[in-house]
Amino acid sequence: MTAFESAIPEHLRRERTCPMAMKERWQPPYPSFSARFDPERSGLTMLILGIQVPNREKLRCDLHDHCQSYMSVTGQAEGVLFRDQSTFVDSVGMLNRMIICYLDGGEQGRRDADQLRVDWLKSAAAGSDWGFYVEEIWPSMDRVETLYSSDHVQGVAHLAASLSGEIQEHGYWGSARDRMPAAQTDSLKFECGDADSAPEGTIIREIENLCLIRSGQDWSETAGAERRMYLDEVEPTLRIGMDYLTSDGAEVGCIDNRYAKVLDEAGAPIDQSFGLSWWNSMADLDDWARAHPTHKAIFGVAMRYLGEHGGSGHLKLTHEVFVVGRAQGQFEYRNCHPETGLLASRPR
Repeated sequence: MTAFESAIPEHLRRERTCPMAMKERWQPPYPSFSARFDPERSGLTMLILGIQVPNREKLRCDLHDHCQSYMSVTGQAEGVLFRDQSTFVDSVGMLNRMIICYLDGGEQGRRDADQLRVDWLKSAAAGSDWGFYVEEIWPSMDRVETLYSSDHVQGVAHLAASLSGEIQEHGYWGSARDRMPAAQTDSLKFECGDADSAPEGTIIREIENLCLIRSGQDWSETAGAERRMYLDEVEPTLRIGMDYLTSDGAEVGCIDNRYAKVLDEAGAPIDQSFGLSWWNSMADLDDWARAHPTHKAIFGVAMRYLGEHGGSGHLKLTHEVFVVGRAQGQFEYRNCHPETGLLASRPR
């Protein structure tokens, strides 16, 4: 029998006052791992730099050049520990590019994030009619949870010291909450925050327990029947679920969803994708994952895939969730349409 590790590292474990969803003696259906961060790390910064333009050939080229130039800028910032770029078409048909930076949570990381934000928005301030946005969060480490199907990682795990051994808290509804250290003692309920309109853009702050998930797929090493099953069965089912969240996610508590293709350093697409979505709360994310037909279909086809290829397969799955506490985020939008990011949020 496998000797499982807890998804929650020892230095973040607390006496639980909120019950776990995991059943006693639960046996996960496949191996998975969590990121292990240095116990001295108290927090981190995630900075999303986005642009949106009409999806036309000339603008696609201009957008590419702008982002490639700024990728060089982010690569020179001392506090940026990892960054990648991606592209997606949003709910109103606008072409978007994102550069996502993960920075140290200390003073250097925050200074670099502030400077990158200011520099990014200069183009909008100079009169560009493109839409520019900056979404920045700086959660404490007890508000971060991760899950990986292998030693391949995306995103925040590049800041980790290592990966855990096999963990037990996955493969069942509510497992993400069980992996979230803060949820040991906090129900993480949604509380509506304030939205301020400034002359230079919209700034949104103090949204209590806003939830962000980035869930990735890497099929670059798949081949033959495994690759066909992913491209012909798994990905189309995943895309239906992503399209639902993008167009109609508000009815289940999803504020904004982006199904993005990952780009390499030169800005060319590679065999990786991820869904990135903002949710009113982790409870809404839990409910969609547990009960909605679109996620049930994704879970079902994923289980069939893992049943056929799990032991010897080459699909890499990655997952990170952040729950943002009050005063742990700032969001700015310039020239963006009203369905962009947290502009689409509605008080409940």
